Order: sequence, then structure tokens, then C-alpha cells
Amino acid sequence: MILVWACILLNNTEATRPFDTPLSRRGESLVLGVRVRRHISVKLAARSFHPYAASIDSDIKLARTALNKVITLELLLEPEDNSRLASLCGPFDDNIKQLERRLGVEINHRSHQFSVVGKEHTATAAIDILKTLYVETAPVKNQTPDLEPEQVHLAIKESGVLEQTVESSIPYGKEINIKTKKGVIKPRTPNQAQYIANMVTHDITFGVGPAGTGKTYLAVAAAVDALERQEIRRILLTRPAVEAGEKLGFLPGDLSQKVDPYLRPLYDALFEMLGFERVEKLIERNIIEVAPLAYMRGRTLNDAFIILDESQNTTVEQMKMFLTRIGFNSRAVITGDVTQIDLPRNTRSGLRHAIEVLADVNEISFNFFQADDVVRHPVVARIVLAYEAWEAEDAKARKYAEERRRLEREAALNAVSHSEEKPSEEKQP
Repeated sequence: MILVWACILLNNTEATRPFDTPLSRRGESLVLGVRVRRHISVKLAARSFHPYAASIDSDIKLARTALNKVITLELLLEPEDNSRLASLCGPFDDNIKQLERRLGVEINHRSHQFSVVGKEHTATAAIDILKTLYVETAPVKNQTPDLEPEQVHLAIKESGVLEQTVESSIPYGKEINIKTKKGVIKPRTPNQAQYIANMVTHDITFGVGPAGTGKTYLAVAAAVDALERQEIRRILLTRPAVEAGEKLGFLPGDLSQKVDPYLRPLYDALFEMLGFERVEKLIERNIIEVAPLAYMRGRTLNDAFIILDESQNTTVEQMKMFLTRIGFNSRAVITGDVTQIDLPRNTRSGLRHAIEVLADVNEISFNFFQADDVVRHPVVARIVLAYEAWEAEDAKARKYAEERRRLEREAALNAVSHSEEKPSEEKQP
């Protein structure tokens, strides 16, 4: 008789005990039930053994729905102190907004009464973090300390709530579409939709793929959306100053004017979403900042959305330097195409190196686009496919030629060694 014991590990179980256990018969499996707080019976069994697989699947779906159900938790902070509450929320509720964005919840408050809406594990964590942060606002020498964004960030990290799947960390009520004053920007392919979702849920996002897949455009759209929602305070644009083959020489003007030609794709997207006049005003106020990659060493970028474009032309040292500039409440998007590297020969691309080194870091997401994701003229997709096919054949030819040269070298070495051994054998008496 085959006995298959299966159970679901749920956080909110009242008890783990069998119920509705059918009598075991030859060729059937014993089913173990689990009763959860919301009184939903869950039966699990191997599909290939149990005859009631359809009803079991429906019970599993009900249990998953219950676990992902949005709940509302209430919190009353005592003692009531307006200065401490102002410190907790931060200027313009910046600290509350950081909690909402990082945990994927919605926080409403009136005076010292708070309500948190979200999935159960994130809403519970938000309540605990609010309690912890309120304790840190206790007066010191009759003065209420200001709660900094760094303290909020550290409280979130210490809670461990971020150690979860991407699916569960998507913010409550957050849609894939990006809204700007010029309209709604919608992803046109599944990879683009995942790219936007990753920019919301990850601190660092890589967008790697051929031209025309929307890597840069969607990154700028996400930055504008975050700025409009006041989730960040500035947008920083950077790009390595590497020409595509031809040398243009020294460019006239100040630092910003020298870098402008390299950042024109980013400017075009900003002008389309915000308008020319507003972009110019934001640049004058340093809310939108243009920074050459070479001048970023030593900086710490807090409350910023940072876009590194054409990252395939960074060196390994430049990529490491850029990734370590990111501060509290900041997000970074790195875009590039590994098939269009303009670095000198024998110089390794920082993008290729980062893909290999950072593949297992949880806070970093990698999004790889294909020719199917090209949203420009249809001929662009066919051009990309043609180049990919040629590069694949060229790689095979190079590999074949290298293997042939290796075999020829081995044959030549063997011939030389045999010719040296024969005279020595003839001299022996």
C-alpha cells in the first residue's frame, strides 16, 4: 500500500490535525487535511495517485486566495504627541511613502490613529515598523529627534519582510501601467510588463536587449512616475562618454553641454512625457541632473532615481563604482545592449561582468529582451534577427577555425617530438 503524506505549511494555522480522512484502499493515497484560521479545508495529495484531484485543486486555490487576501490593520500610537508624529511621518509624509513603496501597502493616518491596508505579512510588518520608529522619536533633552530616511530603511531591513518573492512584494494597488501628464504608458510585450514590475519592486534593475525594445524609454517613464508620486526627489541621468566608432574630438560648452549629445535619447523621452519647458525648469533646479559617469566617484545618491544608459560601454571598474553610489530610498536602472560594445579591444564590458557576478543577488533583477520585444518599425526586428543569425554562424566558424588551429599545432608538436626521438634511438649501440 502506498501512503502519501502531504501538508501545507501556513503561517496562520490554528491546528494541524487530520479531518475527513477517507479509508485507505488498495492503490489510493491517505489524505491529510490542515485547518486554517479562516476555516478553509485544504486537502493535498499527489495528482497521479488520488482520484479526487479536481476537488483538491479547487481547495488549494481557495487556500491561496485566502493567504493573498488584502486585510486592514489598525494601530493607535501612545502617548499622543504631535511633534513625535510629525517626526515619524517626515516632511510631506516622506517616511510613510517610503514604507508604502518598499512594503507594498497603503497607510492612512489621522493624528495618532493609523490604518494599514495590504497583504497580511506585509501589513503586519508595517505595523511593527511603525511602532519601532515611534519609539525612536522619543524626546531627548526635551527635543524630538528628526527621523531620517536612513532609519526607516534600516528598520525595514531589520524586519526581514523584504526576504520574500517578487510576486508577494508587488505593491498593493500598483498597476503595471505608468501614468504621466502626457498619457498612460502601457507595456506592449510580456517582457516589458515584467521590466516595469521589476523597476517597482527592486532597488536595482538591469534591462539588457537589442535596440528598439523600450529599455530606456520605460526607465525614463518609471523615473517620471516616481517623481510625480513624490517617491523620490530627483532624477539622475548618466552615460559613459564613448563614441560609436568615430571620434568627435573635444566638444564645446560647459560640462552639461559636453554630455548632452550622449544623453539625447533620455532627453527626448523626458520632453515627450513632461514637456520641454518643465524639463528645463527641473534641470535648472537640479531635480533632473546630468552627471558624467566619470565624475560620480565619491558620491552617495539618496532619494534618487538613477538611470545608466548604454552600460555595455562601461568598464568593470566603472560599473562597480556606479552600483556602489546608490543610497537610501534610491532606485537604479541600468540599460544596455551587449551586442553593441564600443570599448577598445581587449577591454571587458562592465555590463557583461555584472550579469555574471550579480546574478544571485536578490535585490537586483535582470530583464533580457529579444527581437520579439522590438516596438519600432517591423523591419528593426528583422534586422535584429538577421544580425543574431549572422553572429551565431560567425561564432560557429570562429570556434571551428580555432579548433582546427589547435589540432594543427598539436600535430606539428607531435611530429617534432617524433623526429627528435628517432636520431637518439639510432645512436644507441
